[in-house]
Amino acid sequence: MANSPRPARRPARRGPVIAASLIALAAAGGLSFLGARAAADFIETNSARDLGAALADYDWVDLRIDGLQVIMGGTAPDEVQRFRARARAETVVDAGRVVDDMQVAARANLSQPAFEIELLRNDDGISIIGLVPADLDRKAMATRLGRHAGGGNVADLLETADYPVPEGWEAAFGFGLKAAELAKRAKISVAAGEVSVRAITDNPQQKVDLENALNRARPNDVRLVLDITAPRPVITPFTLRFVKDAGGARFDACSADTDVARDRILAAAAKAGVPDAPQCTLGLGAPSTRWADAAVASIAAVQALGTGSVTMSGTDVALFAPVQVKSPDFDETVGRLEAALPQPFALSAEHEKAGDTETGPAEFSAFVDAGGVSLRGRIADERMRDAVESLARSRFSHVDSALRTDETVPDGWTLRVIAALEALQGQSRGMVTVTPELIKITGVSGDQRASDHAAARLSQRLGAGAHYELAIRYDRRIDPLLGLPSGVECVDMLNAAMKESEIGFEPNKSVIAGDPAPTLARLTATMKDCADFRIEVGGHTDAQGSEGFNAELSRRRAQAILAAMTESGIDTRYTTAKGYGESQPIADNDSDAGREANRRIEFTLLADDPVVTDVPKPAELVQGVTDSAEEVTNRLQTASVAAATEAVAATLARAPAEATEDAPTEATTAAAAAPPSADMVDAARHAATDPAAALLDPQDPHGAAGADDAPQDEAAPSAEAAPADPVTAEPAPFAIEPAPAPLALELMRPGTAAVQAAVLPMLAAAGLARDLPAALVSGLGPTDPGDIAKALVERAIRPLPRPAR
Repeated sequence: MANSPRPARRPARRGPVIAASLIALAAAGGLSFLGARAAADFIETNSARDLGAALADYDWVDLRIDGLQVIMGGTAPDEVQRFRARARAETVVDAGRVVDDMQVAARANLSQPAFEIELLRNDDGISIIGLVPADLDRKAMATRLGRHAGGGNVADLLETADYPVPEGWEAAFGFGLKAAELAKRAKISVAAGEVSVRAITDNPQQKVDLENALNRARPNDVRLVLDITAPRPVITPFTLRFVKDAGGARFDACSADTDVARDRILAAAAKAGVPDAPQCTLGLGAPSTRWADAAVASIAAVQALGTGSVTMSGTDVALFAPVQVKSPDFDETVGRLEAALPQPFALSAEHEKAGDTETGPAEFSAFVDAGGVSLRGRIADERMRDAVESLARSRFSHVDSALRTDETVPDGWTLRVIAALEALQGQSRGMVTVTPELIKITGVSGDQRASDHAAARLSQRLGAGAHYELAIRYDRRIDPLLGLPSGVECVDMLNAAMKESEIGFEPNKSVIAGDPAPTLARLTATMKDCADFRIEVGGHTDAQGSEGFNAELSRRRAQAILAAMTESGIDTRYTTAKGYGESQPIADNDSDAGREANRRIEFTLLADDPVVTDVPKPAELVQGVTDSAEEVTNRLQTASVAAATEAVAATLARAPAEATEDAPTEATTAAAAAPPSADMVDAARHAATDPAAALLDPQDPHGAAGADDAPQDEAAPSAEAAPADPVTAEPAPFAIEPAPAPLALELMRPGTAAVQAAVLPMLAAAGLARDLPAALVSGLGPTDPGDIAKALVERAIRPLPRPAR
């Protein structure tokens, strides 16, 4: 069968399906997009709401939500606030969603520090403190200053800061270094555009020279403030000693009253062979305005002799020529020197003879000044020299010794030298000269009994028969008993009075406001002992107003205080007024308290030594010979009786002198005739025994058997037992019963502290107690009696002098 043909297939219809699929896919995508968008909007809305609530305290945050991203912008006050805002946001949304686009506000620029330094220069070197720019070459600065430090150290205590250099700093800094090179003792303060120099010079001429040198070196754009003083000491006695021997020509001591006089003296010394430039002290107290004439003539005399020495002390000139000088030459030189010396100088000349060379020209001299001593002359040997120098170091703050050994000095020479040094102790300034025949002491002391004490020391050491000559001038300014203030103490008291005062001024005026009377009363009391010091009344203001106005206002205010002091009766001859304006603040001027502190009146000491208006009164000359031991013992017994009865007499309200008056008054006679009562006798007995009893038993000052507990046979007698006339009783001025028997026995036992207590009043009355060695005095307590009583007695019986005034 034949295959029948198959019918053809119809093509499939795929287009609608694809279209439907695409439509479905598009619909799904659209729905997904819409859903995602809706979800994103939902998330953004919720995130914005939650973050806005969380960051409500951070109003500076600029918050933007971009889908899931949280973008934080804005400017934070500081880094801490920025960190806290981000941390707060991350507590609401995931940290990965937070984009930190925040900025931090720039801090205000820090104020530039003030570059300031102080240079302190003295004989030991230079110290530099303060703040300088970081680019300063400090090594070069130290090297430059070291060249002018006179061998001293340069202490660099500077700090640095990396800030721009202010205008005027470079010029002021360079000028400050120059000022440190010119001023040998100064404090130099350097700030931008200003240099302040406070310095001390040796004399007024150096002050003028330093001021001129600083003004010449000052740059035009630098302000210079100067405060330069030139104190000059009072030299008593005014001394010069020139020696020329085998060791060469030299000064053992040199004083001059003016710069011109010093130059003349040093020129004469150089001509006589003194090498280099010796020291010659400028001071007040020259005995004559022609001191330089006498000194130059005396030095020329030694030069003419070729060897010898000349000593000038006050108006006395002593020329010495050794044996090798020929007599004709000596006589001619002495004649020429006598003719050349002006009035009132007097010459004494000594020519060593050939027979004198067996003992040699033995002489020792010591000069005391400012607590130190200079030793010159001859001593027996090295061992004795060490002993003398050791003694000097124990008595004085510093020792300058140039002693020469000479085996030909007389016997007992070292003992005389030691006695002279001990007698010189206690003087502020002085000189002692020792020869085999005489010990001569001149000087100044704050002790009115200095001559008596010096003579006592000589007697203690040398015994009877030593000739001495004393001329020690009393200076009340250095008397420790008066307690007069120093210049520094005066200024401190004046400033304390002003600081605590109610004195003020009307605003922008120099008119004193308030009641100045109480403050002026305090200033008056202080200035009674301080009027002879050079003192400055300084006025100071704050920084408000112009600099010129403040300077003039401060000057007028200082002048107003000075005028008020003068009107109140204060001696202001040596007090000056000066205005400093705003140049010396003591506090900042940015606050009311600081400005008030800067507005002040301040006293400043211009010179350490008081002004000397009159030539010091010459010291009273005392010549004498030390007493014998017997005479000294009698005087000590008298002093000891007076010292022992003084407390009793005071208790009975009757002075011992009343019993020896040539013409007693009726009241005195009546009092002497009446016997003391039992209470008075008992009080007198305790006045005499209590000090010793207290040493025996500090817990029971009346002894183991005091008046209240003593048995009847040891008790104090009644009033009836007292003599009718105690004034005539012997040996004491009053009839006093002895201490209780147990106490009396203890007091009599040798070596006890009570014996020591009894000996000390005797020594004090004789003027010897102050001479006791410190080690001995420290052992006077009751816990260590030892052999101190014996030592005190041995010291007490040494001879005392009998001055012939």
